[in-house]
Amino acid sequence: MKKILILLSITIVFGEKFNSELITFGKRDNFYRAWIYFYDKAGSEMCHISQKAIDRRAKSDVQSNHLWYDLEVSQIYINNILELGITIENESRWLNAVSVMCKISDIEKIAKLKSVKKIEPVIGYKKTKIEYADNSLSNSRDFDYGNSLAQIEQINVHELHNVGYTGEGVIILVMDTGFDLTHNALANINVIAQWDVINNDNETANETSAETSNSQDHHGTAVLSTIAAYAPGELIGVAFDAEFLLAKTEDVTQEVQQEEDNYIAGLEWGEANGADVVSTSLGYLDWYTYEDMDGNTAVTTIGIDIAVGLGMVCVTSAGNEGNDQSWYYIIAPADADSVISVGAVRENGLIASFSSHGPTFDGRIKPEVCARGSDTWCINPNSTTTYSQMSGTSLACPLVGGAVALIRQAKPDWSAMEVREAVMMTASQSSNPDNSYGYGIMNAAGAVEYEATVAIDKPDDLPSEFHVTNAYPNPFNPSLTIEVSGAVGEYLTVDIFSLTGKSITNVYTGTVFQPNQKMIWSPENIPNGIYVIRSILKGQSQFQKVTYLK
Repeated sequence: MKKILILLSITIVFGEKFNSELITFGKRDNFYRAWIYFYDKAGSEMCHISQKAIDRRAKSDVQSNHLWYDLEVSQIYINNILELGITIENESRWLNAVSVMCKISDIEKIAKLKSVKKIEPVIGYKKTKIEYADNSLSNSRDFDYGNSLAQIEQINVHELHNVGYTGEGVIILVMDTGFDLTHNALANINVIAQWDVINNDNETANETSAETSNSQDHHGTAVLSTIAAYAPGELIGVAFDAEFLLAKTEDVTQEVQQEEDNYIAGLEWGEANGADVVSTSLGYLDWYTYEDMDGNTAVTTIGIDIAVGLGMVCVTSAGNEGNDQSWYYIIAPADADSVISVGAVRENGLIASFSSHGPTFDGRIKPEVCARGSDTWCINPNSTTTYSQMSGTSLACPLVGGAVALIRQAKPDWSAMEVREAVMMTASQSSNPDNSYGYGIMNAAGAVEYEATVAIDKPDDLPSEFHVTNAYPNPFNPSLTIEVSGAVGEYLTVDIFSLTGKSITNVYTGTVFQPNQKMIWSPENIPNGIYVIRSILKGQSQFQKVTYLK
């Protein structure tokens, strides 16, 4: 990545809604691709959320009734833009924004709309590159895993397979360049839905001669196979019995990078359709500086944090910039507070030289964990029968993504952040993490056996005369309203803790002065994630989880 945003000293702002210098980073030939953010969701309708998604959200204490994130973008505001003759590319209910393709004069017209809060460029993204080591047919072996044995054993997935955890009943969303499912090893894959975000249809394999000549679906096919392949004696994926949602979000037929709005669209689609896990070997490199790797800036990073808040476990590539002297660090959305970013190691467990490093700009350790990303076995996407070895964090990421699906199968009641904690705290160097390996090589079997560091179950003997009656909205941003009922005159304390038991703040200490007492918590300088409200009254404690999304 080139550090091209140092021109901030010559900032020009149009009506305080967009920066005329920065908006040029969304230029596509003679047009501009831009995000249009709105102040509110006037007259919005609720989108359809599957029962599977509702059930998954409940595990993270997210109530799906009238959730702000499920309200569609206001059709009134969309019509206002369409009436200007401007094309809308994508809509994001999570961001309360639409992306458009238009001229700079159109952006100036949009900025005059009272409903518009701000306008920013749609940034270009790209897949993390992979390198082919060998396109030959795999050699036959006597054991079922075939060539995939070493990469399976390195992260202790075989131990979970041996006791029956193969991903059954878990839905995995994979977003990439496309997917060709004609290889023999993918004959039994259970795909429940596909969406080509680029062409807005349900075909994620190559559809046109341009896609075929540019190998559009090759990257995604190779990545998918490390999770989903089932060819005993040749190649077995990590979670071959899982159900899959496949989204084609990157167009490689043009000399432009994948658009971040496609990524967000695919993420929202997968979440609404019940995905338990998302694995993405995609990320950005250009347009931003290292200072933007703060967990709060990139649109895909924000999208990942929202997805985790809604109960999805999100796994992404750390990036392949370890040998790049001008960059070296992780790429977005690997900088997210709540993601599991994955670095690449070799078969011998040593870090691959290309694997991107931490920390984030705000000092957090990255990546979270590692898996084999050097000479990793997968199917040969140029064939229906042969196998390949490829390198890149693109191949390490789905190994962890598949392993996370096994954990979700084994521990169906765990929240997304509890799964993430178990993965990190049982990795090979969890007691001594660093910014090359993160918390170390993943140990899938160990994660299933992990015990949470803090018990947050409600005690059985709660007195009936008080309880936290409500905490809303959940997820919340920027503030949370907490309602506590109790007898007037009793002494009450309300505190906030992280999932690991760290004290965050005291919200209230004093006597109850009304039967249904309300208090407001407005967090400052804390990351996205799940937090615990503890209320103490008459010597009895009660706990409730809430999710903070920036």
